[in-house]
Amino acid sequence: MDELVHYEVRDRVAHLVLDSPANRNALSRRLVGELYDGLGRAADDDDVVVVLVRAEGRTFCSGADLSEASSPDGRGMRETAGMLVDLQRRVVTLPKPVVTRVQGHVRAGGIGIVAASDVAVAEHDATFAFTEVRLGLTPAAISLTVLPRMPDRAAALTFLTGEVFSGRDAAASGLVTRSVAQEDLDADVDAVCAALAQGDPQGLRETKLLLGRHLVERIDEQGEGLAALSARLFGSEAAQAAMRAFLDRRR
Repeated sequence: MDELVHYEVRDRVAHLVLDSPANRNALSRRLVGELYDGLGRAADDDDVVVVLVRAEGRTFCSGADLSEASSPDGRGMRETAGMLVDLQRRVVTLPKPVVTRVQGHVRAGGIGIVAASDVAVAEHDATFAFTEVRLGLTPAAISLTVLPRMPDRAAALTFLTGEVFSGRDAAASGLVTRSVAQEDLDADVDAVCAALAQGDPQGLRETKLLLGRHLVERIDEQGEGLAALSARLFGSEAAQAAMRAFLDRRR
């Protein structure tokens, strides 16, 4: 099968590229597994100083793969939720800085990748939404990294309404580092990666450890319970009905 996450190294930067057009880069178990493995490959690659996560197409990530998550007993989501917790932990604990380049749309679980990264640059007009509430769910697993980034009021508004907000809004709330015009996105991301690549590997590793300590503690303390909550809600009658209706509309 064709890979869903491509790996390439240029100028000491490992590019991990999400490329699953069939489901708009949704977090299928296969995609999450390939991204997890790609991060490990970058960590072990002596030619890599910085990791860049980006995506093909106009959707950075559409969130959970609902076709996998719609089993009535929640069994599919139980595994996926645990993998998503592990993926966030790998991003946070990777001994090299992780940058995300956010274009187009990013939804639900995909925002966890953005929040876990060290630097996130988005287009002004990128669109974000925590859509879980509209499907009878809650952003359980990704709250591990999202809530430490956002003020309580901003989190309450976006979590509870599920409304779409822009890259500008995401930057104002601290969810992303900054937003830039679409035509400036690549140049800005390249500049960030080049600046990070000037760092000494030991300095980068120890500084990232210092900055991410509270996130690691949060993931280790709450990750298992929040993954279980996510699986329970995905298996609920209300969520199953909402997901079936959503998938029917898409078809």
